[in-house]
Formats: sequence, C-alpha cells, structure tokens
Amino acid sequence: MRVMALDYGDARTGVAISDERGILCGDTLVLTEWDAQKVVENVVKLAHERDCGLILLGLPLNMDGSEGPRAGKCRELAEALLAAGTPEVLLRDERRTSVEAHNILRANGKREKKHRKSVDAVAAQLILETYLGSADNARRQAEK
Repeated sequence: MRVMALDYGDARTGVAISDERGILCGDTLVLTEWDAQKVVENVVKLAHERDCGLILLGLPLNMDGSEGPRAGKCRELAEALLAAGTPEVLLRDERRTSVEAHNILRANGKREKKHRKSVDAVAAQLILETYLGSADNARRQAEK
C-alpha cells in the first residue's frame, strides 16, 4: 500500500508518495491550486491513480503545540478528503518542516527564489519520511 503525504498551503500543496510497499518516498510533486475543493478533487484522483491507502496531512502546530487558524483549515481539508472517498487520513505534526525544507534546498545550492517551486514538495517528503520511520508505521506494517 502506498502512503501519500500532503503539505497543504493556500496556493500550493506539496505531495509526496511512497513506493508500493510503503517503505520509501517514491515521488514528489506540487499541486498549484487556491480552491480547497479543487485540491480535494486533485488529491482524491491522485490517491486513486496511485493506489494510496493512507493520506498523511501535515498539521501546522505552533511551537508550544497549540493550534492556530491554519490548523483549522487542515482539519477541514481532512474532513473533506474523507467525505470525498479517501480511505484514511491521519493528521501529522508538521512543525519546522518548511524551515527544514528551505535548509535542505539551500544546502543543495538552490537559490531562495527557486525554493518556492519545490519547498512544499520537500516539506511533504519530510512528513512522509518521518511517518515511514515511525513506530506508528511499524505497527501498521506488523498488522498486515
């Protein structure tokens, strides 16, 4: 089963998809869309095309662990994805993924102006990789 991770934003949503066994990150892309309903439609279509059985949605928490307005939008997106027919959606703490994504791009010689095109995909990849290496994923793999 493939796992999809999302870094949801107002204009761009980063997407990372695991390999078939749900062990490694296999593909990344960015959906450029302002309309939340169109984001849902695109994600559902992509999840079905790629046979993703689980969607991880980054939940932007404040550094103290509290939720701000952006977290509410992510919770609404999670509900919309489930209502549209995705099999399962898990919210995952995404604190500092965008900062780390910028650092990764900078360390690999990408100029700041170029970050905008790929930072969301890298952030989604970090969400996915963190989950794939977690005890939660190990339990799911053992249950199969």
